[in-house]
Amino acid sequence: MTETTAHPATDALLANAIRALAMDAVEAAKSGHPGMPMGMAEIAVALWRRHLRHNPANPHWPDRDRFVLSNGHGSMLQYALLHLTGYDLPIGELKNFRQLHSKTPGHPEVGVTPGVETTTGPLGQGFANAVGMALAEALLAREFNAPGHTVVDHRTFVFMGDGCMMEGISHEAASLAGTQKLGKLMAFYDDNGISIDGHVQGWFTDDTPKRFEAYGWHVIPGIDGHDVAAVDAAIAAAIAVTDRPSLLCCKTVIGKGAPTKAGTEAAHGAALGEKEVAATRAALGWNYPPFEIPDAVYQGWNARDRGARREAEWNAKLAAYRTAFPERAAEFERRIAGELPAGFGKEVKAFVAAQAAKGETVATRKASQQAIEAYAKLLPEMIGGSADLTGSVFTNWSGSKVVAPGVPGNYVNFGVREFAMSAIASGLTLHGGFIPYVGTFLTFSDYARNALRMASLMKIRVIFVYTHDSIGLGEDGPTHQSVEHAAALRLIPGMDVWRPCDTVESAVAWAAAIERRHGPSCLVFTRQNCAFVARPPAAIDAIARGGYVLADFDPAASAKRAVVIATGSEVTLALGARDALAKEGVAVRVVSMPCTSAFDRQDDGYRAAVLPAGVPRVAVEAGVTAYWRRYVGAVDDPHGAVVGIDVFGESAPAPVLFKHFGFTPQHVAEAVKKVL
Repeated sequence: MTETTAHPATDALLANAIRALAMDAVEAAKSGHPGMPMGMAEIAVALWRRHLRHNPANPHWPDRDRFVLSNGHGSMLQYALLHLTGYDLPIGELKNFRQLHSKTPGHPEVGVTPGVETTTGPLGQGFANAVGMALAEALLAREFNAPGHTVVDHRTFVFMGDGCMMEGISHEAASLAGTQKLGKLMAFYDDNGISIDGHVQGWFTDDTPKRFEAYGWHVIPGIDGHDVAAVDAAIAAAIAVTDRPSLLCCKTVIGKGAPTKAGTEAAHGAALGEKEVAATRAALGWNYPPFEIPDAVYQGWNARDRGARREAEWNAKLAAYRTAFPERAAEFERRIAGELPAGFGKEVKAFVAAQAAKGETVATRKASQQAIEAYAKLLPEMIGGSADLTGSVFTNWSGSKVVAPGVPGNYVNFGVREFAMSAIASGLTLHGGFIPYVGTFLTFSDYARNALRMASLMKIRVIFVYTHDSIGLGEDGPTHQSVEHAAALRLIPGMDVWRPCDTVESAVAWAAAIERRHGPSCLVFTRQNCAFVARPPAAIDAIARGGYVLADFDPAASAKRAVVIATGSEVTLALGARDALAKEGVAVRVVSMPCTSAFDRQDDGYRAAVLPAGVPRVAVEAGVTAYWRRYVGAVDDPHGAVVGIDVFGESAPAPVLFKHFGFTPQHVAEAVKKVL
């Protein structure tokens, strides 16, 4: 229901306050995007003052509405709204827009600015995150709400522009949202017809309303985005539609109020300039100095009292829910807090020990599925999915229930939408209550890479499952054979990439990814079988450290010593080379390094103990060689070598390819001899 409160400040004055703050902050920084905030000001008034349920005093209130600024270049719109409505974002932070260590970076960043729900900037991804948030709300509501007790009941609102609409990820995400009938998702399309290069008619002529109608959305076209009452009425109409997501198409003028730059690309991505800012003030009748907001405007925007009321009402609902359903309430609160169940670590140890005792030789993708089976039974917050490859990537388990409109579930069929799948997974995490894991072939991580980068930038727990990790997938050939992908993923700051060699390492890798609250993980698995490796308990305990001694030097051997570092399916090659070299009087330590970043986080003493200085080293991985030089030495170091592949693969059975490209124990042994 629309909320209205009588205030001296008119809607026009409230909107102009946004315009003033946006142009002043951008002008002070001499950098930024003033046009979108100035153009969407009235839309913001309608949504934030009359519909958005939030509490500035508690940005993490679980049943708040989520607001996402997908067109994140217009960040000053969100910063102005957060400041004006009462969040902990003082005017000094707006004056420091885009400056070092301010809470007002160039694009919104979660964890930096209170009230920002997700980091946006790469266009379309915020929209996909919002789809994930709306999906999370729907699934939690189906799972926890009970007759007479509604503890999950909020909406997700997202602003987006022409750029978001043009990016392919918006097509993927909108299609899935329509299929899932996410009725509490509402998108506002800022249809201003301008992008950086000018009027978009030359490169964007889609009939956007019809496109979204075809996706199964409820669409309201032709809204005057500068008429607060019209936008308000459209929001109310969209809220009444519960079986479809809604798109509100709002016609606006970019840079509204700027006498010479409004409606042009000049208002998009640069400061207006002192003369234009002064002229805009005069045109708007805004007779206040830069960054000065009259008390009446602050009073009109302040949402603290209303927010406190809303949260108090919800807290009363939660208290009643605790009384009626104490166990369900405790589980709901645990999941929202992101805490793992008590005793999870003990269960992990038991499962890892069981895998070691079983000693099974299987593909690590199968070992991954076994880990999912074990852990998902303990963690109802685990929600999986794949990009139309469930039968190949093995991301399902015996308790998987496919998510469908109105139906509880824990497995999403994302279809062939790798990019949206990955960004939607981030939205699920950001909302709270879920640990998402999503799968596809490793080579298709390229399609989704920027979503992985954003998950890492946001430091959030998302698990990306990748299989068919090398030339070992065989006959599909070089289009599907990953060569550079594992190395490329390892280069993403904050991303843990695990490439386990057998069932035991796979179990540990999965547990590490689940337990890692403040960063994403990529779990990389084989299609082909990998031999089980027996190891002592101390070695099992060391797997979580990312790199460890799997097979050590023979203490009775000669002085000829070398270290072979290997990952994944190539660990068995290293062990085979060790056995062969032992017959020639060469002692080899095999170091399994399933996760380089986890190993790099260990203390100097541990790393030096695993990789002793002065001992020649060879790294073995069926991928590009350059990455491993950081562990074995530069290309011209005679005591370091990498057995890898720096060309694309071929189409042939896996055993043929491994032999053809030199991935054999004999070849590894020869590499060791050369570095001695």
